[in-house]
Amino acid sequence: MAAGNISTQQKRVSDGVWYELDLSAIVYPTLQRRDFSSVYRLSVLLKEEIDPAVLQRALDRTLPRFPTYKAAIRKGLFWRYLEPNNRPGPFVQEDVKNPCQPMPFKTNHRYLVRVYYYRNRISLEVHHSLGDGTGGMCVLQTLTAEYLRLLGHEEIGSGGFVLKIDEEPDSGELEDAYMKYANAKVCPPRLEEKAYRVRGTKEPFYTLNVIDGIMSTSEVVQAAKGYHATVTEYLNAALVYALLRKQESDKPARLRPVKIAMPVNLRRFFPSKTLRNFITMIYPGVDPRLGEYTFEEIVTHIHNYMRYHLNEKLLRGDITTNAATQRNPFIRVVPLFIKDFVVRLFYTKVQDQNSSAGLTNMGALQVPESMKPYIERFDIYMGQPFSSRTNCAVVSFEDILTVNFASSIVETDVERYFFRRLVQDGIHVKIESNRES
Repeated sequence: MAAGNISTQQKRVSDGVWYELDLSAIVYPTLQRRDFSSVYRLSVLLKEEIDPAVLQRALDRTLPRFPTYKAAIRKGLFWRYLEPNNRPGPFVQEDVKNPCQPMPFKTNHRYLVRVYYYRNRISLEVHHSLGDGTGGMCVLQTLTAEYLRLLGHEEIGSGGFVLKIDEEPDSGELEDAYMKYANAKVCPPRLEEKAYRVRGTKEPFYTLNVIDGIMSTSEVVQAAKGYHATVTEYLNAALVYALLRKQESDKPARLRPVKIAMPVNLRRFFPSKTLRNFITMIYPGVDPRLGEYTFEEIVTHIHNYMRYHLNEKLLRGDITTNAATQRNPFIRVVPLFIKDFVVRLFYTKVQDQNSSAGLTNMGALQVPESMKPYIERFDIYMGQPFSSRTNCAVVSFEDILTVNFASSIVETDVERYFFRRLVQDGIHVKIESNRES
């Protein structure tokens, strides 16, 4: 498929032919292993208990609107690709205690999405090969809107993340937006030093510990304003602070920089409707070897880092660097098993060493006005960390902001330091967890 050739994309998708994985999606199947899933979860809590039969009908009606999600992944000689999946399913299931479990590509009738229900909660799990959180949120909100309509709430409209299920997909929803905007005249190098890594007791296989902090959006905004920072900057600073405290308590032989892996939604900087992956990573943090940092200094440092890195020109250069390898004609004809080996080695030895934790903030979610009375809140989980650490996802709806931690280690030191920091700034936090105690 020619990148940026919209007519070709439309013809191939409408003809039911395969389409390539996007630039980010190429990596995720390569990293797949039995204790790392590349699966994330989005949840919506409604104000009434879920009817699973109606939810299944809504899913059957909704998923065909998203051809890159109603798909199966296939393996070729040189690359993997997606093809339309017309097998039965996926089928809604009662929720499980440990979310975001691996998705073997040949199970679940080859679907790379799961839909769960529990009491008043609908959860969508997606393999990252299909798309990022923005695309997944479109699927979840469109599904929720159709579910509410089938319950008799016919006034539910569309708009924002809620798409019309009887419309053909816009060609822009299916594009690999990376290749469209990877046109800087230079490929900036990446020189990242190894970051501090949290040491902890690894949980048994298939265990994902979840800790949710539920708080008032207005209180968090007020606390961030007190430091002249945005909510994203403030929460990144709180996580850096928690990791610094954790490293200090570890009493290591040598200190290392503390850095956060933060996905940036590139749709904010480049016009794109894509429902596939369109993110890149930045790494805000501080280096404790330079001296002790007060929390105010951490916030200021993160604020200045964000102001410098979050602009269209630097991000375009980053996309271009990422795309350079994919465009190399020699690399394109290297057999897939060799590519897999090299990518896995690079990620394990370099990429995964660049950060101490992950934090993603989806921001303030909007839904059609007619849906608001039926929704309580949203949750996001980044899923199984690749290495023994914790990841953090943030989302808000109206005056409810949730911070969702997910980890594969027993210790909760980082989470405790994080929430204590917020409480010190006057934020009231309610904690929920799937842990036994």
